[in-house]
Amino acid sequence: MPDESNVLDQLISRIDDDTLRARLVQEVDLLRGSRRFGLVFDRHLPESVRLPDHPIRKGIRVALRDESSTETMTVDRFTDRTREMAVLSGEMGPRHISELIVVREFGEPIYPGLRSVERIENGPADAPWHVVINGENFHALQALRSTHREEVDLIYIDPPYNTGNDGWIYSDRYVDQNDRAKSSKWLSFMERRLLIARDLLKPTGVIIVAIGDEEHHRLRMLLDQIFGDSNFLSDIVWQGGRKNDSRYVSNGADYMLVYARDESAFREIGLRWREKKPGVDEALHTAAEIWSKADGKHEVATAKWRAWLKEFKKQGIASDAVTRFGTLDDQGRPVRTDGNLRSPSPRPNLQYDLLHPATGEPVRMHTNGWRFSQETMTQLVADGLIHFGPDHTTGAGGVVHLESLDSQVAESVFVRDRNPSGRYLADILGESRFPNPKDHEVLMRWFRLVASDDAVILDFFGGSGTTSEAVMRLNAEDGGTRQSILVTNNEVGAKEAKKLRMAGLHPGATEWEATGVFQRVCRPRISTVVTGTRPDGSVYSDGLPTNLEMFDLTYLDPGMVRRGHEFESVAPLMWLEGGASGPRIIEMPDKGWALTDSYGVLFDIDVLSAFADAVTHAATAGVPPSVLFVITDSDAEYQQAVERLPVGIETVQLYEDYLSNYTINITGGAR
Repeated sequence: MPDESNVLDQLISRIDDDTLRARLVQEVDLLRGSRRFGLVFDRHLPESVRLPDHPIRKGIRVALRDESSTETMTVDRFTDRTREMAVLSGEMGPRHISELIVVREFGEPIYPGLRSVERIENGPADAPWHVVINGENFHALQALRSTHREEVDLIYIDPPYNTGNDGWIYSDRYVDQNDRAKSSKWLSFMERRLLIARDLLKPTGVIIVAIGDEEHHRLRMLLDQIFGDSNFLSDIVWQGGRKNDSRYVSNGADYMLVYARDESAFREIGLRWREKKPGVDEALHTAAEIWSKADGKHEVATAKWRAWLKEFKKQGIASDAVTRFGTLDDQGRPVRTDGNLRSPSPRPNLQYDLLHPATGEPVRMHTNGWRFSQETMTQLVADGLIHFGPDHTTGAGGVVHLESLDSQVAESVFVRDRNPSGRYLADILGESRFPNPKDHEVLMRWFRLVASDDAVILDFFGGSGTTSEAVMRLNAEDGGTRQSILVTNNEVGAKEAKKLRMAGLHPGATEWEATGVFQRVCRPRISTVVTGTRPDGSVYSDGLPTNLEMFDLTYLDPGMVRRGHEFESVAPLMWLEGGASGPRIIEMPDKGWALTDSYGVLFDIDVLSAFADAVTHAATAGVPPSVLFVITDSDAEYQQAVERLPVGIETVQLYEDYLSNYTINITGGAR
């Protein structure tokens, strides 16, 4: 059966000769059935998306906002200079622009801008600004390819798992389990975004992609093709409990596929696969408190410790590696025994009496003797690394102290209960609003391992905002200056969307947008975490000492951009390219130029000398800006500026570079 979204089937359908068309369909079906090796999938037509905020202008493709028809039309002209009544292609009469919504395919150029919707300055002036962008992630990635090409240290994403029940959207339509092309559509969807993601990573950068059973095998092959199988680092298994949707056997596992942008470059900085196990500090502190109140009564202290450990495990905070330390030694330190003191074979020199420290009698020896010589064993006892029972009848075992988990190799398989993350998010929001959020503790764990303490971390499937919270909490914990860039959207779940449409509401309506994941979950969640106050005014916490700004992705008219009328929307992109730190240049000052520690803008070429002198002074002082923007439509004036400015600082011509960048971006080129 032909698939109308498949490019080849579309082209075949245009053939007028019935016999030829039928023969081609037959041959294509044979080719599809004979594929055997590698990841081969039907690349579907570029996705289309409805853009409620995109300006309606001549030549653009639109649809009816109320979704009463799926037909798309082109705006031929406007009836008058007010540009409120559009004359459309086809038989439909003029329509008011409020009735229309722009429809764009992911092969058409778009000109993105950013509009600030919330700015929270709650940290030091020199602290990094965390950025959240609400918008279509493909278009946001295009914008970031301009501002952050090869600047991102770590990408973490948790994309749709394509279970058939998760209601993800392809080409403005929900894809369900009855769609026979759901896997190839999912691969097309992922490939477009991962190709841009690769461009964003530093040579030493890493990408982690969470995935479930349904597409795990296909995703790994896709990542092999995009990043190269030689850059594969790990396939981490996350055992999180039974899955209710399994038909036969449930292993309850999800996965995280980890790739380097360039494994050879990555190897030079070394892997950070050692970590402090979650819960170590709290467990050590509690054990010390219990011991101090036990008056030296070992049995009492151990009983209280085990009771506390049992409750601690239920919270889901500590890893299993921590909760195995169910005994306190004679100094009140949490220990576990590994029992590994038996010699692998009978040896006379390893058979000797090991005296119990309390009774002075020999403890029960293993059949083959001890693993270590008497001299080594004596030293181990002196170091407290041998665990003895209450008396000499119980034998002895090796001891591992909880403190030794401060630097352990990360586990490729780890167990983590998924339920606490849902309860945690409900506590932040004051009610349950989002099913199955990511676990910020898990993300903190992997960010510690893979990213340095000043890394730029990107998540372009941001959902409820867990990644941003994880980065901010990690900074607060260890004093790092990591910066998070989160891209989410205001997508409404399939069930909720159906209810809204039945009520006569459609995308773009105020009531519709209020139920989307950004407005209802992500924005209030991150705002509450940073400020400590929920949107209803109730207190959640003391907040976090960090800076945060949230934006809506907007779509600009290139003509207005070229004439300099959209500086307010382009300014945040310039700030982002400068590192999203410090103040933002939002308008032209009287002197015709502006300079921060991060970037500068020359608005008036006539004041080039003063601008160049200021930049040179900053560079000489050791604080050169990372990028300079020169606003001129003259190539000669731009070259004049480049020659006058210090060597080694990137320069960008506005607005021609901006416009050409997003035209080039549709085919994957560089600025």
